[in-house]
Amino acid sequence: YMYQRHLSIIPDGPIVWGTMLPEIDSALQVLSEILQQLTNQKSSIEGDIHTTFDELQKTLNVRKSVLLMELEVNYGLKQKVLQAQLDTLFQGQDGINSSCNFTEQALSHGTEAEVLLVKKQMSERLSELASRELPLQPGENDQLDFMVETEGLKKSIHNLGTIVTTNAVASETVATGEGLRQCVAGLPTSVTITTKDKDGELCKMGKANITAEIATPDGSVGDGEILDNKNGTYEYLYTAPKEGSLTLSLRLYDQHIKGSPFKIKATKSADVSPSTESAKKRLKSPGSSHVKQKAIKRPASMYSTGKRKENPIEDDLIFRIGTKGRNKGEFTNLQGVAASSVGKVLIADSNNQCVQIFSNDGLFKSRFGVRGRSPGQLQRPTGVAVHPNGDIIIADYDNKWVSIFSSDGKFKNKIGSGKLMGPKGVSVDRNGHVIIVDNKACCVFIFQPNGKLVTKFGNRGNGDRQFAGPHFAAVNHNNEIIVTDFHNHSVKVFNPEGEFLLKFGSNGEGNGQFNAPTGVAVDVNGNIIVADWGNSRIQVFDGSGSFLSYINTSADPLYGPQGLALTSDGHVVVADSGNHCFKVYRYLQ
Repeated sequence: YMYQRHLSIIPDGPIVWGTMLPEIDSALQVLSEILQQLTNQKSSIEGDIHTTFDELQKTLNVRKSVLLMELEVNYGLKQKVLQAQLDTLFQGQDGINSSCNFTEQALSHGTEAEVLLVKKQMSERLSELASRELPLQPGENDQLDFMVETEGLKKSIHNLGTIVTTNAVASETVATGEGLRQCVAGLPTSVTITTKDKDGELCKMGKANITAEIATPDGSVGDGEILDNKNGTYEYLYTAPKEGSLTLSLRLYDQHIKGSPFKIKATKSADVSPSTESAKKRLKSPGSSHVKQKAIKRPASMYSTGKRKENPIEDDLIFRIGTKGRNKGEFTNLQGVAASSVGKVLIADSNNQCVQIFSNDGLFKSRFGVRGRSPGQLQRPTGVAVHPNGDIIIADYDNKWVSIFSSDGKFKNKIGSGKLMGPKGVSVDRNGHVIIVDNKACCVFIFQPNGKLVTKFGNRGNGDRQFAGPHFAAVNHNNEIIVTDFHNHSVKVFNPEGEFLLKFGSNGEGNGQFNAPTGVAVDVNGNIIVADWGNSRIQVFDGSGSFLSYINTSADPLYGPQGLALTSDGHVVVADSGNHCFKVYRYLQ
């Protein structure tokens, strides 16, 4: 009765709460990921600061050694000249003294006969001494000075490096300007972006991470650039490629700002309006305060593309590949990992909107992917798998479909469009069916490669057949489907028809416990390898879910591991998303 009364006070209570739960779940996941990314960034920057100053210290020490060596050499040269001169003078002095003494002795104490006997010898010796030229003038000077100007250097060191950040949030940040509604094809148009913090206060600093993308329905992308006014406001100058309707997405730290994406009408160039003329003028002479935004490039570490780090034997790490960046062999928030039977490792590089391919021993081979929202383009690739026929299957979270490419990166077709809400992980079963984990819809889809739906199972919740933000899936030799249930901190196993078989794991840090599991793979013996995202570790279980062991990752810790796979030569490869690299570990099957 009391329950009824309470419900009468809040109309549609359970319905309201029910609709809020998915939003809370989604917000929790976004916040967890931002917090994890923030922690990862802090650790990464700490490393960068240590490396930078260690390098400076090394450079200073090298310079110190060089100067001490130069001092030693110069001193040595001068000292040699002066010492030789001193030796010669001492020698001369001794010669004269001894001759004089001898002569004096002979004259004083010798008989006339003795004096006559040594006369010839004495005269020759005295005339030789008289004729010898002695170095009486200094052959060197005593100048050794050290000149150094440290004031400027001290000042530079005092201002060396800066921590760049803002408090701007996408939900409060706004865009203004005529260019949000209409523009003229082929002419530059301007939009002003004003960044604000969580309380709606203007952020007074520049350097926020803003990305902009303008697209037409056919997938062609407009040209544009962001100018930083360095006062918390930014200008986006773009040129529509042609007339018609456009979509402008403005994102701050990967989140849409207020009102984004914007729908814009691009008209023919004949209808020039004053606002576009002024934008054109501004584009030609953007005042000196406008500075093109640059990405902060971190110094390449010893782990740059292709370089290896041999580890102490007690650690299972064989090598790691990659650093944060946009070039080949560099990553920004890598997610899914797959390994092919022909010795290739494939990485879904989500924020760089591409898939990168390496050999089993970490050599970069190729990459493919064009950013966009049209078939064949990638918006946010999160999962990757290789079909037995060699095709590459990519889950595209933001495009809400799964794309299939040939082994050399040519687009073939897309599946799941209109059915999927946010595909994260993909896998292929023994029948060649494509298994898709829909992270947003909290269910698993099974499709034929031609796009025909075979079956679908699961929904949001905490039950055995339910999920809360599932991430990745793997298939064992019995064609059973193993799914990581992120927010339920467990791993669930289903038969090929989607019927629940077993689950294991609970929230915690102990053996067999998880703090949000992500990547999953199965070895030839049916053992299950799981990436434990929140605990930053990799655990191994037998086929029934009993904990077996850890993979030792202690020497070079993981930060938020995502996708995980077994390579054709029997190693474990994991996407270390927080460190923007992938790591390959020894694994005894």
